[in-house]
Amino acid sequence: MSHSGRVVVGVSGTPTSLQALRAAVVEARRSRSQLVAVLAWTPPGGEISYRRAPCPPLLRVWEDEAARRLRNSFDEAFGGLPEDLPVELVTVRGEAGVSLVYVADRSEDLLVVGAGPHDAWARLFHGSTTRHCVGHANCRVLAVPAPELLAELPRSLRHRVPVAPRELTTAVLPAAPDPAHPEPRP
Repeated sequence: MSHSGRVVVGVSGTPTSLQALRAAVVEARRSRSQLVAVLAWTPPGGEISYRRAPCPPLLRVWEDEAARRLRNSFDEAFGGLPEDLPVELVTVRGEAGVSLVYVADRSEDLLVVGAGPHDAWARLFHGSTTRHCVGHANCRVLAVPAPELLAELPRSLRHRVPVAPRELTTAVLPAAPDPAHPEPRP
């Protein structure tokens, strides 16, 4: 599959999106294209809730968290950003399908998405980003199936976004007294 446009990939941090990210990197290398990784996000509770009680400082925290999740996806998939590709990291405030179609706006682009949940229950609550992209994109769309090992996980764990460990701080605590050699009391 060769093309002359960019490779745009939807990333969320789920196992399925990491599989799509790996496929997008392979395709970008093969076609010597720029890789554009997109993480779409919405405020917790949705846009309607945020409009009822806007809080710009909290919005900045969510934006920073989205950027951290996007970079963390590369760390999980490859151990960091590929050095042999031009990579652009984009976070977009909006629904995933709409945002991906908006970014992959050139006819020569290739949009790569993970083919998420297949059961009706999951589609009812999460919608189908893949279906939206296939139906609305003006470029080619590559839907990457979920990793085979994902089917072996319990249903409740299949679509969770992993949380990266926070940076840890250390403190030096005094050594616990050794009961065999008690220190003399003053």
